[in-house]
Amino acid sequence: MSVASYSYQLQPARVRVEFFRLLPISLFVVAFGAAFGLAATQKGLEPLQAVLMSATVFAGASQFAAVDMWGTEVSVLPMIAVVFAINSRHLLMGASLYPMLKDVSPGKRYGLLLLLTDANWAVSAQEYQSGRRNLEVILGGGLALWLAWIIGTGLGVYFGGLLQDPKSLGLDMVLGCFLLAMALGGKKSPRVLVAWTVTALASLAAWKWLPANTHVVVGALAGGAIGFFWLERKPAPASDAEDSTHDR
Repeated sequence: MSVASYSYQLQPARVRVEFFRLLPISLFVVAFGAAFGLAATQKGLEPLQAVLMSATVFAGASQFAAVDMWGTEVSVLPMIAVVFAINSRHLLMGASLYPMLKDVSPGKRYGLLLLLTDANWAVSAQEYQSGRRNLEVILGGGLALWLAWIIGTGLGVYFGGLLQDPKSLGLDMVLGCFLLAMALGGKKSPRVLVAWTVTALASLAAWKWLPANTHVVVGALAGGAIGFFWLERKPAPASDAEDSTHDR
């Protein structure tokens, strides 16, 4: 029986580099983790329950939504539906990384996806567009963000009164600005610019007229449709170019 071989090998040195690369933005994640810890305890969760939720779920917006629906009687199915709607963007994020993930063994592949966030996905996707494969940022950067989220939650459940509203300090804009910077740092072409425009318009329309949290998926699908139907022309191989030169 033949054993499948996988060409992508994670490099520990690069994992460490990517850990420290996303460490600065992780400091802002601590602030939102603290806000979640405070909200969780106010809703009646024990400190250990809140920390364990952050360690095992690791999904900020979904955790806030779940805690908001928490009470003496919890409606499980509506909560599942809301959490799935918020996290459905991960279906597209994971699919966009498949050209790299397929070269990693299944165990490592799904382990990496447990640490997938908007921030480390944006770095990996942007570098892939530039011709570089970087799954180390999913692992290293994801670990930095995961630890920051847990530490923040722990601080929130015990010292939450120190930072009750991160938005009042503008910290809610940090991740958005980071993602925008990653997008602007990628390659720009008419195809990419049209995809950005269609994505923005579709997201705004969905945000205004469709149920909450669907605008992310709608925008991603709209932009993805542009990429699917508007294919980039691949440059001719060097041998073909040389042949055409000799023919002259």
